[in-house]
Amino acid sequence: MRTSFDFAPLWRSTIGFDHLADLVDSTLRQATEDNYPPYNIERSGEDHYRISLAVAGFGASDITVTAEQNALTIEGKKPETAAREYLYQGIAARPFRRVFNLADYVQVRQASFQDGLLIIDLVREVPEAMKPRRIPIAGGTPAASQIEQRKAA
Repeated sequence: MRTSFDFAPLWRSTIGFDHLADLVDSTLRQATEDNYPPYNIERSGEDHYRISLAVAGFGASDITVTAEQNALTIEGKKPETAAREYLYQGIAARPFRRVFNLADYVQVRQASFQDGLLIIDLVREVPEAMKPRRIPIAGGTPAASQIEQRKAA
């Protein structure tokens, strides 16, 4: 079932968020897709995040992690090996591709592989030029002639 959203009220009060509808639409499409491999997304601080993917059966050399603009792509593929005869195969080591949309200024800090988990640490680093700043109002006192930078929490 596909649900359509009316973004008209949002467009009346926002400027420059045209990509928001595309992002919501692509997320709704992904919700019906395969959920392999399972993953967790954790918030470990105000600007620190961690994605953990359960990639049992894969080695570090079988997985590629690519960060470009606002997307993080993780792909896994096992090299071709001789066919094995399984009596039961419960560990799914099939190829996968998982894409995460990242907010502005979110950067990949590092990726590690431990205990069958691929762990990717992310951090949001807003440039100083983009942080909020106080703008003085003309006609004020001479001390108010400087623009004050507000410190980020």
